[in-house]
Amino acid sequence: MNPARGSGWPVMLVEGDVLLRPYRRRDAAAWSEVRRVNRQWLAPWESTPPGSWTELNSPVAFRYVYRDARKAGRTGTGMPFAICLCEPAGERLVGHLNISNIVRRAFCSAYAGYWIDSRVAGRGIMPTALALAVDHAFTAGGLHRIEVNIRPENAPSRRVVEKLGFREEAYHPRYLHIDGAWRDHIGYGLTAEDVATDGGLLARWKRLRASSR
Repeated sequence: MNPARGSGWPVMLVEGDVLLRPYRRRDAAAWSEVRRVNRQWLAPWESTPPGSWTELNSPVAFRYVYRDARKAGRTGTGMPFAICLCEPAGERLVGHLNISNIVRRAFCSAYAGYWIDSRVAGRGIMPTALALAVDHAFTAGGLHRIEVNIRPENAPSRRVVEKLGFREEAYHPRYLHIDGAWRDHIGYGLTAEDVATDGGLLARWKRLRASSR
């Protein structure tokens, strides 16, 4: 991959046992296994094209995920990450995080989207991953603002951004077509200035975790 100028991509980001890295072709089987196991956990929140969950999340379907990820990184329109846990047996793919729809010049903004394997949810992996990605986007990535849009009913995903201190900024009626209907979303936002005095979003998150133990 040739990094787009000023994009800060490609990159690997690490905090403890949480690793964010670009996708690899050999991730197909692991990605498919996680997606298929987590159908009930993920399907209610995702817009999907026609087809069965099994087909859309097969190892063969992963080649389109991989192709789109490479294109976004190469053109500077996105920073797509595989979320991995570093375990004694090696890396374990447990989720996905994408800084997408990057617009530069006077806007310097993007959207963040993510999902996590339900088998490791609740362990602080997703907030750590999002904090890592946002800090990178604000520094090497040269962005000023990150927005996250979440269905009101998706309590686990809302907890992630609320723990990190994203502002609830808007309510978007009938924002995305998901699961057969146009679904409302809540818009959250964060700017580089919001975390500058904290030493970054990850530093803020680490202090919050330490204080709650």
